[in-house]
Amino acid sequence: MTIFLIWLIALLLIAYFADRRWNHGVSQGLDRLLPNVLKSHGENRYLWVAALAVLGATALVRPVEILLVAILLALIGLIVMKLVGWANNMSH
Repeated sequence: MTIFLIWLIALLLIAYFADRRWNHGVSQGLDRLLPNVLKSHGENRYLWVAALAVLGATALVRPVEILLVAILLALIGLIVMKLVGWANNMSH
């Protein structure tokens, strides 16, 4: 229970500070690393803040589990990209 509380506090703090600094560095740094499809334009700001907060909190509390979280987020991102591509092809 203590680990969960520490993780939750870290998650909230990271999310808060990432959201506050979004327009002053976080967004630009993220955009440099991502392909055009995943760029952090205004519509998916909170998704990226949540993903960064989960990764950051997990890295602080249980560094070994960060690999599992990264793999799960990558799989979810891949599925979302495939669905977006499929929806684009259906609309044309």
